[in-house]
Amino acid sequence: MIVPSKIFLVVAFALAVTGCAGQNTHDLLNKTTIIVPASDIAATHKIFVATTRQKAMKAPRQVFDGDRSPTTSFASVEVTVPKIHQLGAIERVKGSANSNPAKDFTATGVTFYEGAPQFAKAVGADIAMRGDRALVFVHGFNNGFDDGIYRLTQIAHDTKYPGTPVLFSWASSGKTTGYIYDKESANAARDDLEATLRMLAKSRAKSIDIIAHSMGTWVTMEALRQLAITGDRDLGGKLGYVILASPDIDVDVFKKQMIRYGKPDKPFAVLLSGDDRALRLSTLISGDKPRVGDYGDAADLASYGVSVIDLTKTKGGDRLNHAKFADNPFLVQLLGDRLRAPAGLASEETAPAQLDNLGQGLGKAVGSVAEIVITTPFKVLTIATGG
Repeated sequence: MIVPSKIFLVVAFALAVTGCAGQNTHDLLNKTTIIVPASDIAATHKIFVATTRQKAMKAPRQVFDGDRSPTTSFASVEVTVPKIHQLGAIERVKGSANSNPAKDFTATGVTFYEGAPQFAKAVGADIAMRGDRALVFVHGFNNGFDDGIYRLTQIAHDTKYPGTPVLFSWASSGKTTGYIYDKESANAARDDLEATLRMLAKSRAKSIDIIAHSMGTWVTMEALRQLAITGDRDLGGKLGYVILASPDIDVDVFKKQMIRYGKPDKPFAVLLSGDDRALRLSTLISGDKPRVGDYGDAADLASYGVSVIDLTKTKGGDRLNHAKFADNPFLVQLLGDRLRAPAGLASEETAPAQLDNLGQGLGKAVGSVAEIVITTPFKVLTIATGG
């Protein structure tokens, strides 16, 4: 419970920051899309979607809104990336202006699936065509449907992920003042994420990788915990990388989740940062209890079998420092370098050398130096990076 003296601070902080997203209308589709030469487009990505959001009836250009649905809906979205795209950025049209695919990420079409069987057939065919891998992204607090679509597009594009991108979009309100609503929406989505992961495991996918951000890490950990309870914590051997970025989870709760899940057999990483301003709000709301995403004792977390990557001394793409894993050019390249090697071939013993080589190379190219501190159950490694 928040004491009265802190209520004003919480409200003021919520209004002062933009949360995990920066758009207000949350329109995914634009009124008009400018026609541009194909040479102005870097790539077109097909993003598959499983969502616990309601269809947006009052604002159809949002496609799905922030209201909760009792069932999971399925869709796919075609998104173009402009040739001028900068690594780590999401170039978006401002306000109600027309989208220009030569300058902006642009959603060009949406396909709706009647139910899970039709979706499973479509996503399964894409997985088989693209290399038998799937990347599931679970977004965080204060995200509209559009935010999740564009962030996963950016991640898939910048990391050059060799597989099928799948967005699990739970019913965030997309408002900085909607923290409690979002937390309950995250709770309500646990079974749906579990079912989505099981569905993907029945496809021809050989590896199902997961990246979860902020409050999305709560949904993810609960789904993994539920899988462990049923005796299928690794999806029949198909679970690949699990990457929890800026986890908005109480540290004590996370420890209990990991005890129930057990020490991971595949690479399982926690990305944290001591200067994460978005998690300060969460800490205040949660009674000054530390969140995993800005926890100061990496060795404590690593004792549960995870690799802890401390990004405190690297730069974020905005003043919140809450999405460094995706908006810092060096870090997104580092993420891509790791993801392109299937999790079954990855090793915590070989990773440090790979990271060190990449860090030195980019550090020389950029000319500035920061540090990434990696704490595993076995060792601590400090890497000089490109900032």
